[in-house]
Amino acid sequence: MKLIVLAAGYATRLYPLTLKQPKPLLPVAGKPMLEHVLDNLKPIKELDHIYLVTNTKFFDHFQRWAEAYRTMHTRAQLSIINDKTTSEANRLGAIGDLNLVLNEARIDDDIIVVAGDNLFSHSLEEFAEFCRSKNVPVLAVYDISDLAQVKKYNAIEIDENDRITFFEEKPEHPKSTLTGIALYYYPKSVLPLIEQYIAEGNNPDQPGRLVQWLYPRIPVYVWRVPGIWYDVGSKETLAESVERFRY
Repeated sequence: MKLIVLAAGYATRLYPLTLKQPKPLLPVAGKPMLEHVLDNLKPIKELDHIYLVTNTKFFDHFQRWAEAYRTMHTRAQLSIINDKTTSEANRLGAIGDLNLVLNEARIDDDIIVVAGDNLFSHSLEEFAEFCRSKNVPVLAVYDISDLAQVKKYNAIEIDENDRITFFEEKPEHPKSTLTGIALYYYPKSVLPLIEQYIAEGNNPDQPGRLVQWLYPRIPVYVWRVPGIWYDVGSKETLAESVERFRY
């Protein structure tokens, strides 16, 4: 099983903090937020290779970080992939970056995909166990308890078996506070569909749009994230996460 970390954004909402530093490497409670993400994925024993995709601006930052992290913290191989973009104007988008990694690394295996700025308070080992039992695409979901906030993310409806029956990115009128987050599982049988999605000219940006395209075609299930989840997209949520993960 392979892990793909999406870290090619430019995080303009966090300027000036991210003018010269990629958001996933900003410190949270004594270490880069990216390391909190990876720490919660470490218990998944099947993970044998981590691919982190970034851009030209921050490629060297992640290379320097990886040199230290490889020797101290991970049994899996770790590769940094440059998507060759230089600004918001020419970025590939999250799904575009995912497709790039699949092709450049010639991946033919089950994958977990995670955004490098998503923080979790609990281990994600049970996510992998659930995914193995289903062997179909799985989207991690979180109840944010605020319908207004859901409009920034996506709206989801599920059946009694936790299979997605409705998914809408950036909904105007959400009915539930359950939202999908940037943690996904795709078995290797589904990887050709990711390439098809891009080849058809679909929106390559928000990774949830791939789920929106997939669920009418094949079964897609959800897994509920335990504990606390932070989407570090602003200075406010960064400050909250620093306070939360201090202990």
